[in-house]
Amino acid sequence: MSSLWTPSGDHVPEPDPTQPPERVPNGTVDGDLDEAAIAAEMERVRAELSATPVADIVANHALGLWQLAVLHLTPEGGAPNLDEAGLAIDAMASLVDGLGARLGENAEPLREALAQLRLAFVQLSTRSVSPPPNG
Repeated sequence: MSSLWTPSGDHVPEPDPTQPPERVPNGTVDGDLDEAAIAAEMERVRAELSATPVADIVANHALGLWQLAVLHLTPEGGAPNLDEAGLAIDAMASLVDGLGARLGENAEPLREALAQLRLAFVQLSTRSVSPPPNG
């Protein structure tokens, strides 16, 4: 079983004793892979990553930051967390604005997504500080 990194350190989830052990594609129980199988899988993943254009990988990370910003702008049942959304937007802008045309075919869609995100942020910021209308 793998661990999950958290700011306070690695967290290893406890296995559910009512569930059967997870099987991996080669039919072994999770955790029973030998070193050769692990090395082969690592090499496969490495080759796949090396074959993927870096611009596509960076664009994927920018999209993840967009999703993170949207999550904080539109929380379920709560007010937007503008500070957290702003950080995600600024991080995305650092990639999109900083790299520009180097993102290739991803540049324009990411610029448009960033512009829409900034607009939503401004609209929500204005709503949160404007007084209620007199009625």
